[in-house]
Amino acid sequence: MELRHLEYFVAVAEERHFTRAAERMRVAQSGLSASIRTLERELGAELFVRSTRRVELTEAGRALLLEANRTLASVAAARDAVAAVNGLLRGRLGVGSEQCLGVVDLPPLLARFHRAHPGVEIRLRYAGTARIIEQVRLGQLNVGFVAPSGPPPEGVRLRELAAEPMLLLSHPDRPVRRSVEDLRDENFVDFTADWGARQVSNQVFARAGVERQVAVEVNDVHTLLDFVRQDLGVALVPAPVARKSQAEGLRAVPLAVADQPVWRVAVALPASASVAPATDVLLGMAGF
Repeated sequence: MELRHLEYFVAVAEERHFTRAAERMRVAQSGLSASIRTLERELGAELFVRSTRRVELTEAGRALLLEANRTLASVAAARDAVAAVNGLLRGRLGVGSEQCLGVVDLPPLLARFHRAHPGVEIRLRYAGTARIIEQVRLGQLNVGFVAPSGPPPEGVRLRELAAEPMLLLSHPDRPVRRSVEDLRDENFVDFTADWGARQVSNQVFARAGVERQVAVEVNDVHTLLDFVRQDLGVALVPAPVARKSQAEGLRAVPLAVADQPVWRVAVALPASASVAPATDVLLGMAGF
């Protein structure tokens, strides 16, 4: 089994399309297809269900994808480790983060890292916590800055950095309702399901047996604040979001519950693989 076969397989699995995968890998489609067929013969299983429009992973393909990503990540880490012995820091550093975590300010951190180590190609992805953790698990990201609401899946370890309370954010003219029961009929503005804050909010209301109404679902902190400012709903948000300048003038109060909801920020790293030298350097620069 050759590494290039695994690289081509991962490209097809992620693109769900042979032509796009070939363009991404900068090879002829015929060569890429031949490599996939060779891999399937070697493994004795079909890896894709092919159609005229797209391809889908088979069960065998899904099993291989996890291990292929781990293998490719380990090979890249081995190359980077040898380079680090010679005083070089190179390769690719994949970083994922949720917005507005408060603990880490990525733009200046990554700029400082790039100035110190220009040989490292930085790939930054903003997304929800669930998606970032999954990409760390698959080996698609080296490190993630996340807001987990529970234990990580197998293959990922978390290093907690901070904990902040969740606050109820509302327009200043809206009547104050602080108990979970009183919020039953309120419209909520909230993040999409894979965000850490959304998962914490869901847990709060699920524990109380209250079904809340999410009228507006967004994927951006500033958009959430804009909708709350227009009085189209209330939002349960982490304290750093309530402290943003864009939230000035809005009312922020804790929920009237005995067990106050807590939003936690953590670093997500692969559990089994050794941390790449570039990841170690980045976390050291951040003081983590």
